[in-house]
Amino acid sequence: MIFKRIFCAAVIYLSLITLIYAQKVSLKETDHGIDFVIDNHPVLTYQTAVEDVPEGVKKDFAKSGFIHPLKSPSGEVLTRIQPKDHYHHYGIWGPWTRATISGREVDFWNLGDGKGRVDFDHVISKKEAGGAAELNVRQNHIDLKAPESERIAIAEDLRIKVKPADKGRYMVDYTSTIETKIAGGILLDDYRYGGGIGYRATEKWGKDNSTILTSQGDTRKTADGTNARWIIVQGETDDATGDSGILFLSHNTNKAFPEPLRVWPEDQYKGEGNVFIEFTPIRHESWELLPNKRYTLKYRMIVFDGEMSTEEAEAYWRAFVK
Repeated sequence: MIFKRIFCAAVIYLSLITLIYAQKVSLKETDHGIDFVIDNHPVLTYQTAVEDVPEGVKKDFAKSGFIHPLKSPSGEVLTRIQPKDHYHHYGIWGPWTRATISGREVDFWNLGDGKGRVDFDHVISKKEAGGAAELNVRQNHIDLKAPESERIAIAEDLRIKVKPADKGRYMVDYTSTIETKIAGGILLDDYRYGGGIGYRATEKWGKDNSTILTSQGDTRKTADGTNARWIIVQGETDDATGDSGILFLSHNTNKAFPEPLRVWPEDQYKGEGNVFIEFTPIRHESWELLPNKRYTLKYRMIVFDGEMSTEEAEAYWRAFVK
């Protein structure tokens, strides 16, 4: 009887594993970028081409090097780029904002100021194995107003890995490793925006049809400026369940873990399409980057349709850091 129970449990386990990994993630290059494809359905695009801006908008806002679109498993687009309230918002991305270089302030986030920017440079490697797909790219944080000439201030190696998860979901590992060659280093000044991983949600979501919840139990009304291990952003979509969302996980080796959050309050930019969150390691304390030293931040996203429970979110986080 004991042997039979063990055998049955093993069969169920193997069946679940087979079901998950029967889905394979592949990479497909296009004129715009590199698609991550699950069973012939693109779920995520890393854009290598420069995204032009609408007519009449300052050309400084055009850029490359970001994730958009990111779709739910059923195909619902969950990201947004170039919203009219912030043309410099690009889906999922993470430029640093206030950086001090040799006594000068450089801003890689607010593109319209023309001080700095972050762009795709080249593909380092691509890999498909074990049902997952991985892309490694170089992104350059460019100091546009350096006294001698425009120069690379921070080189960033960004690793994006996509693989299937349970319940029809999929996970995205987003690992950023940064380094500066500038003598004297760079000080990433404490500020409410900058670095980490930022997310501008679909224009369909507002305070009445979306929710935010952190590992500490904070909602959109109270989450801004708090620290958290994870944050769930979900809202109403045309999926059969009625909802879709993303769970963002911060690794316990990250700078300032549990990581500070920037979460737009409900009354910020009123109306639909006003959902923005970011893990911001420099929110409460500046971060000195020494020359020729590499620093890494690790994040994971679980993309889902339906709803995500706090128990599931905590289990995903524990699996991430294990």
